[in-house]
Amino acid sequence: MAKVITCQNIFAATLFLLVSCGFFSIPLIAEGEARAAPANNSATSAAIAEYQRKLLEYNRQRKQYEDQAVAYWNSVSEKRRLRNQKRRDNQDILLDDYVLTQPPVYSGPPEPVNPSIVQPERPPKTYIPVAADLLKAADEHFNFVPERPQTEQQYKQRYAKAASAAGLTRDQAVRIYAFECGGNGTYDVQAGLEYRKPGAKAISTALGYNQLLTTNSIELLAEQGDEIVKTLSARAKELSGEARGVLELKITRLKRMISFTKTVPDDWNEHQKLADTPQGLGIHALNFDIDVGPLLQTQKLLNSIVFARRKGVQRMLTAAELEMMNLTGDGNGFDMVTMPSAIRDKVPTSNFFLRSGYERNSVAIRNNVVAKLIATVDARMNQETQLQGARDLASYF
Repeated sequence: MAKVITCQNIFAATLFLLVSCGFFSIPLIAEGEARAAPANNSATSAAIAEYQRKLLEYNRQRKQYEDQAVAYWNSVSEKRRLRNQKRRDNQDILLDDYVLTQPPVYSGPPEPVNPSIVQPERPPKTYIPVAADLLKAADEHFNFVPERPQTEQQYKQRYAKAASAAGLTRDQAVRIYAFECGGNGTYDVQAGLEYRKPGAKAISTALGYNQLLTTNSIELLAEQGDEIVKTLSARAKELSGEARGVLELKITRLKRMISFTKTVPDDWNEHQKLADTPQGLGIHALNFDIDVGPLLQTQKLLNSIVFARRKGVQRMLTAAELEMMNLTGDGNGFDMVTMPSAIRDKVPTSNFFLRSGYERNSVAIRNNVVAKLIATVDARMNQETQLQGARDLASYF
């Protein structure tokens, strides 16, 4: 299932969007079209005539570009379909199975401003829920209050233990943490709020060491929630007294949350709808919990490894390769990491994205072939693993 998500840099948040569904197209504007805005009676006839001239030229060039773009992205989609078919038939994937040209770029004039209409103020950006919203939703809808770690080091210890138990190597876990959270991120860090500067705003719901989106939390709980309950139940049996009672109560409430995630079919789009509800926000608060959070965060990476093994890749994925699957979705990421190294510098990254996501992602556009994209991720990991947060995490493996 796809996900997209990042922490210190926008990359991880925007790459999880690369796998969002649907194609993007920009509608052309009808000549003389009046938008729902007050009339500007001061506009002169000359200004209106100039607007009409510019609008004709804009529509002409925009249509030309749109025709090229639609054809290009349809070709990307068809090539992807054929590659998937070849894999099912156990056929080798060759260089010609990819679109080898870069996407067309619109270079025409900008959309002209209609002088006969008073331009409305820019609408406010959509509000992104933050930690306080998640905690409130969890309490109100599930009577659940996450047990927060006493220190960041305590969470790192639990995360390292969960990652090791899942079969992740220290190199994979630490380098991915470093990339996702900038080498010093905390367990509750949210994309856009890394430095907690005054006026900073969240740019997505991406949260924690692996920057899970709300939909990721819903999906993981729906698919692996029962296994998490088993793990916690076994842990509870090793406790006694008040500590055991606290964990057993947590498990009871966790089961209610799992039941909620299973009220829809096991489908990414359905889980995304749940993620937009108040209850869905409450589910996301599980990432703050010292017992559940590390299990959710590492499970996402484990799922990618299991996916690759099920497809026949038995070698250990590098951290950068695993990050491709973590950020672009298992299917697209698998397509990249199984590509022969010899052709990675020839295949555009656009082959693995939908148009809607690609055009919003400056990093994928700048690093526009697979080899360059993976090298950029690797270089960032090399840099961020030198910071103290990454060093601390490494010490607990």
